[in-house]
Amino acid sequence: MTSNPLGAVTLPSTVQVVDGPGGLTKVVVCTASATAEVHLQGAHVTSWAPVGAAPVIWMSERSAFSPGVPLRGGVPLCFPWFGPPPSGDGPLHGFARTASWTLADALEQGDDVVLLLTLSHHDVPGTPAWPHAFEARCTLTVGATLTIALQVTNLDDEPVTYADALHTYLAVGDVRGVSITGLEQSGYVDRLVSPEWLEPTGEPLTIRAETDRVYAQPGTIVVVDPMGGRSLGVAASGSANAVVWNPWIAKSAAMGDFGDDEWTAMVCVETCNALDGAVTLAPGESHTTTATIATSPLA
Repeated sequence: MTSNPLGAVTLPSTVQVVDGPGGLTKVVVCTASATAEVHLQGAHVTSWAPVGAAPVIWMSERSAFSPGVPLRGGVPLCFPWFGPPPSGDGPLHGFARTASWTLADALEQGDDVVLLLTLSHHDVPGTPAWPHAFEARCTLTVGATLTIALQVTNLDDEPVTYADALHTYLAVGDVRGVSITGLEQSGYVDRLVSPEWLEPTGEPLTIRAETDRVYAQPGTIVVVDPMGGRSLGVAASGSANAVVWNPWIAKSAAMGDFGDDEWTAMVCVETCNALDGAVTLAPGESHTTTATIATSPLA
């Protein structure tokens, strides 16, 4: 049974619900402080920009907008696993990013708009990879900063374990010129090399080739983007890991929903609980993974 995707919510004047490309329903937010778009498929943020700023969230021009097909770019919600399913059949990065979420609330708080989107086991087909009863609540606070909070509650009668990620694609002027701080003292796994944990580098990260790293216990991560003339910060809570990803040249060309040359304009800085950072919930217990994204001009 799938609930009404619009729920019974009364929309403030700063929020509209419209049909987007491919017939996918999206929520459009326009306030005194920012604009944003959120697709109900996947509770997927596809744009956000503070007033007077360039877009902060990157979307591929080749992204498919089609029911049940993952969007390329934005902020996909990966749940209840990250990467391939832990067992059995299932989509890459879980079912939440292609499920139809319900818009349960929309309200104004000063210059911000707060959206609540919900998903439960009643809304998705059963899967042998993760056959549990749950409720997921995604709270999006749209303003001069963007906050994404994914709360998961275990409604089963036994403990459950899951992984999640707020898979944020950030727009940059040229990824070859950015430096990423906040990870200098974090150990990491280079997923292109081996599953072994490596020692911290002690230096800011630069992107010089295909990059796919999982970091442990990160602090606030800042992408310094000289060509874009700004820095982009990602402050997280409730997360054990961060992932930094860029496909570079060959992988971009191999992906049908990613332009061959688009890799220069993005970098993923993902807030997540993955690998040995997966979350275990007792019956009735909840956990919230939160990321707040901010932008500031470079001096």
